[in-house]
Amino acid sequence: MASKSATVNGEERPAQIKRQEPGAMANLSGNMVGTWQKFTGFLSDVRAETRKVVTPSRKDVQATTTVVLFAVFAFGIFFMMTDFFFNRAVSYILHRLGGAQ
Repeated sequence: MASKSATVNGEERPAQIKRQEPGAMANLSGNMVGTWQKFTGFLSDVRAETRKVVTPSRKDVQATTTVVLFAVFAFGIFFMMTDFFFNRAVSYILHRLGGAQ
């Protein structure tokens, strides 16, 4: 059992080291060392997350594309009908009030 190291995808990684508070030298130099460490830590995290990205298979892409196209057409028809009925209702109301001839 890995007590001081984490096992990720079969790789042994050491436990994350606790970061120290900036000292007098870091304050004097404008804390550039701390900023650089934060930046390199960020890049390390980005690389770790990028390794988790999986490219979908062709079958998955086709399935989701089919669902999206169906949804677009269904919503398009729904909004076309809704627009038609509201247009008719507003025209009828305006005609009855004498606003539109």
